[in-house]
Amino acid sequence: MQYLIDPITQFLLLVAIVAGAHRLVQRHRAVRFAIDVAFFVTLTAILLMNGVAPYSETLTSSDLWHRLFYGLAKTIWWLGGAMMLVSSIRLFLIFERRPREARFLQDLIAGIIYVGAALSVVAYVFSVPVGTLIATSGVFAIVLGLALQSTLSDVFSGIALNLGRSYSVGNWIILESGVQGRVIETNWRATHLSNATNDLVVIPNSALAKSQLVNLNSPDETHGVTMSIKLAPTRTPATMARLLEAVTLGSNHIMRAPDPLISIVSLTKEAIEFELAFRLRDISETTAAKNEIYDLMYRHMLAAGIPLASNGMFGTAPPPAAATGSEGELETPLRLMPMLSLFSGLTDKERETLSKAAFRRSYARGAEIIQQGERSPTLMLIESGVVHVVRQENGRDIELNRLSPGDFFGERGPLIGAEEPGRIVALTPVVACEIGRDQLCEVLRERPILADDIGATLAERLEQERHLRGDGTTPSQHAQTLTNRIRHLFQLSHASSA
Repeated sequence: MQYLIDPITQFLLLVAIVAGAHRLVQRHRAVRFAIDVAFFVTLTAILLMNGVAPYSETLTSSDLWHRLFYGLAKTIWWLGGAMMLVSSIRLFLIFERRPREARFLQDLIAGIIYVGAALSVVAYVFSVPVGTLIATSGVFAIVLGLALQSTLSDVFSGIALNLGRSYSVGNWIILESGVQGRVIETNWRATHLSNATNDLVVIPNSALAKSQLVNLNSPDETHGVTMSIKLAPTRTPATMARLLEAVTLGSNHIMRAPDPLISIVSLTKEAIEFELAFRLRDISETTAAKNEIYDLMYRHMLAAGIPLASNGMFGTAPPPAAATGSEGELETPLRLMPMLSLFSGLTDKERETLSKAAFRRSYARGAEIIQQGERSPTLMLIESGVVHVVRQENGRDIELNRLSPGDFFGERGPLIGAEEPGRIVALTPVVACEIGRDQLCEVLRERPILADDIGATLAERLEQERHLRGDGTTPSQHAQTLTNRIRHLFQLSHASSA
């Protein structure tokens, strides 16, 4: 058993045990860290029991092999201690739950630890004066620093940017040069952005540190949008402002709090210019929200009979001429009916037939037009105003949709014999035109093929409402299923006809 007392044998046995333990617990970082601590403590004990202090230059053994072993063991002791210390930082050092900043600081601290360990090896293993080494390498350090000036500038700029927390991964930023995009990665050298066209933009940290930038996700994730809108001055500015209020009420993207702001910018003979400011939940909704606002503006203007501004952003064409019917009050529904996706396949004559049969009803602000679970006997086309569909579920209200001029509701009852998923409430004074089941039946029996288009439109709306409710458990109804139901209720032939 004499050979077990030899420090070289003890060291080799210790290395073999630690290597085997590491293989058994490869996926358990905490356990591996505990094994590394045990290895470091045991190695320290072996060296001290043999009269070798790892932090001293003195070696007591006169045997060459033991002197070489002690030198190797001291080197491993310093490097192992550094690795253990770095591992403890990776595992336990948390910087206020900021993973990006924590990663940079961890790397910086780890670098300092490894440099200190390397200098200690030079001083205590090779007995080279560290001060002399640093002094003699000063010229080399200057030359290396000049050669790596740009890289070092990027590195230290990256440290400053991450410590300053001007932005984080996932934020949208705009630089003073006009470059903008979402931050997808930051490292020691550069910051990577993904722009609006999904292209990768790489910006050196040194350039980013010197640039003025705007963080669109700070201080919170909401994003403000400002739009300039010009309308022909055919009504009073107050009337125009109320029209814009109805537009914002009809939007499904705009945040309700804070309230959208509408202000008059200028007034001339040609146009009244308004500025519309609102907030969105996320900057990614900007394009969809603007497109929706422009669409709602056109529909509300068309419904109100307001002409387009001659020099406005909506173009120079006048609004479509109102169709004439036997009763003047039916001109508006006939003008809006081409926008009705439900009847996009109708001919002008068929639209006129439905328009003449329509019955106009007015509702005050806040009126409940249809109750939740009620089966509406008529389809209702919104002529003016805004309504929203609200479903009460588990004691809370869930808004399913907001509808504006040219939209429809109540279609489930006359078309597929189903109840409304929520109550329909007027957000503004509303004028709606009712189209009864008999009138719909007359058109569908003339052209049964329209049932296919209506079924597809209803399936799309049901899927949209299911998505807004966040209901991932209820299966969506297939368009063909709805089409077959319409054909059955209206007793239509399954053969297509012109």
